[in-house]
Amino acid sequence: MNYLQAIVLGFLQGLGEFLPISSSAHLAIAPYFFNWDYQGLEYDVMLHLGTLLAIIAYFWRDWLKIIVDGFTRFREKEGHFLWYLLVATIPGALLGYLLEEQAETILRQPWVIASSLIFFSIFIFLADRLTKNGKTLESLKLIDILLIGLAQSLAIIPGASRSGVTIMMALFLGYRRQDSARLSFLLATPLIVGAALLEVPKITLSVINGPFVAGFISATIFGFLSIKFLLAFLKTKNLVPFVVYRLILAVLILGKYFF
Repeated sequence: MNYLQAIVLGFLQGLGEFLPISSSAHLAIAPYFFNWDYQGLEYDVMLHLGTLLAIIAYFWRDWLKIIVDGFTRFREKEGHFLWYLLVATIPGALLGYLLEEQAETILRQPWVIASSLIFFSIFIFLADRLTKNGKTLESLKLIDILLIGLAQSLAIIPGASRSGVTIMMALFLGYRRQDSARLSFLLATPLIVGAALLEVPKITLSVINGPFVAGFISATIFGFLSIKFLLAFLKTKNLVPFVVYRLILAVLILGKYFF
């Protein structure tokens, strides 16, 4: 892998992890479109570490308060948020563990990714356009976070988009767009941390080189910027541009696959 490939893949991971366009779909499709060799699991892990650093860097104050409140005010509503997030992470972690092999093989086929992009785009669009979004995170209930956590488990399918399905479910439950996105990012943190703890031991020192580090830095920078962008964007805009992008990408994938 050269530096250009590493930086491009880091860019796709950084944007795709937090924008509702699916990072796993882009990482699987990029080698398919550009005739690159698959970068391998170790490089995928390094890219996810980059986005983990991005989300911690952006939300470290939020997480500090969430953790402190979780242990010092656990009988109060403010102290429940930490435990809500941890419980809601379980479905995604469990399904990811059970379907890890399929996610790396069957589910990475181009037609599966394209179908997933189209299918979930329909529901993201409906959630964005047909629901009344007035609830804030202060009104978060356990049943709501559990449903959002169940939606997050669908992200094992490339093309679904972890941020896309969690924002979608939060919108269906009546939360504001910007609050839905913030909740999506906070809910992603324990899942990414857990995945990193499991996958980091698989990285060997022999594969760490210049492009490897460049990809990590690229994923971190663009991950941070995409979080900042989406939170600001959704204060005044909707998700339709992302739905349109997903559909265009699906058409391009199917066109290359069949023709």
